[in-house]
Amino acid sequence: MSREVLLLVDVLAREKNVDEDIVFGALEHALATATKKRYDGEVDIRVEIDRNTGEYRTFRRWHVVADEAGLQLPDQEILHFEAVEQYADIEVDEYIEEPVESVELGRRFAQDTKQIVLQRIRDAEREQILAEFLERGDSLVMGTIKRMERGEAVVESGRIEARLPRDQMIPKENLRVGDRVRAYILRIDRNARGPQVILSRTAPEFIMKLFELEVPEIEQGSLVIKSAARDPGVRAKIAVHTDDKRIDPIGTCVGMRGSRVQAVTGELGGERVDIVLWSEDPAQFVIGALAPANVSSIMVDEEKHAMDVVVDDENLAIAIGRSGQNVRLAAELTGWQINIMTAEQSADKAEQETAGIRKLFMEKLDVDQEVADILVDEGFSSLEEIAYVPISEMLEIDALDEDTVNELRNRARDALVTEAIASEEGVEGVEDALINLEGMSRATAGKLGLAGIKTLAAFGGLAYDEFGAILALSTDRARQLIDNAFEDVTDDEMKLIDAKYDEHAKAVLEKAWKLVEAK
Repeated sequence: MSREVLLLVDVLAREKNVDEDIVFGALEHALATATKKRYDGEVDIRVEIDRNTGEYRTFRRWHVVADEAGLQLPDQEILHFEAVEQYADIEVDEYIEEPVESVELGRRFAQDTKQIVLQRIRDAEREQILAEFLERGDSLVMGTIKRMERGEAVVESGRIEARLPRDQMIPKENLRVGDRVRAYILRIDRNARGPQVILSRTAPEFIMKLFELEVPEIEQGSLVIKSAARDPGVRAKIAVHTDDKRIDPIGTCVGMRGSRVQAVTGELGGERVDIVLWSEDPAQFVIGALAPANVSSIMVDEEKHAMDVVVDDENLAIAIGRSGQNVRLAAELTGWQINIMTAEQSADKAEQETAGIRKLFMEKLDVDQEVADILVDEGFSSLEEIAYVPISEMLEIDALDEDTVNELRNRARDALVTEAIASEEGVEGVEDALINLEGMSRATAGKLGLAGIKTLAAFGGLAYDEFGAILALSTDRARQLIDNAFEDVTDDEMKLIDAKYDEHAKAVLEKAWKLVEAK
């Protein structure tokens, strides 16, 4: 019998062109599966074949689990205190094994388990081919469309079959069987029954790799593509940078008479590509990313990672782009939230913010409008600044004497302490998911908690007027925080949510702000 095992392994390994150890593993799995059929429960069986003699032994085994964990799988597990009665030095997560009778590797076994063995060998063969493919380190695949399955393309590249899903194809492109196609390796799905390599022609990385093929300076490392953003098939933006002053980054990517950028555009179905200079200065980077629009001024908010970009009326439509395309791509390219506005809108927003800060100082510091205006005019925008800015800076304000400065600092610190205490009381019982929500501060979570909003679900269900009344934030900030609570919903659900809120959000929020201001 042992000789028959070795002969079977040798024949299958040669026939399937796989390593003998893979066939041994497949046989062990098949023998274990056949042995399990002798038992009523879901037992754990291990078979061990000697690679030299072909003899095999079968064991039933139990996984040692912690006593406090309890038995989740009684037929496969044993509690640690019971295990130490048999083996004094055994540890949690180890196994106890007991020899059991092995099944015979006869004709009946071969008939019953042939498909199991062959499937294991096919899986191992596929994994081996995939491993060889991944060892090459390629990010792009060039192959031929072998077949179409429910709108998805199966691309053959050497010994590998890869899948190009419908949503990863460039819109309106008509791919057919036999077409040569290039795509970016998006991910590897080892759980897929079919092709495990998933491709994309819409990913931003695809356009970056295409430029790398066309521009030798990128491959050499003297020119770098920092980021990319795409509206697939329509328009894209890439940000380029070089430390070599002899190289013109944009001209190098465009090529002689536009040859390089045209080659990329041709591969992307005519997708227009804007090439932008990357800059360490975020504001300068955003200005470049919004081209061809001319920017009048820009205000950076580091805390919110957002920028208010002011353009004149002539450039407003250009900056926003058709259906918001230009500003959306610029935001994706730079990683900053970009708010486009006219000079008039910017002035209105500045006035609203000034009014909010003035009101805050009058309420929390118990001062009149004149003193509040002095603080605003000197650039103070928060209680923290007044409480902890070096006293020498505040003493430079001509309109305030030393006693007034000290009194203002003491009042600011008292107000902050009061807020902190209230905030900590409010945080009690608030779930971590809400506290750790992106953009949520502990102080904000505390205010929500005091108002009875202690779960992410409750927060996500807040109406804008309720939210505004609790926190009295700006309209944009309120919407931003609430929208972050809907990260896990589907695109279709989000459309319904947006449609619901867009109808009344602005009006309700404005009403809420007035109610808060009236208080």
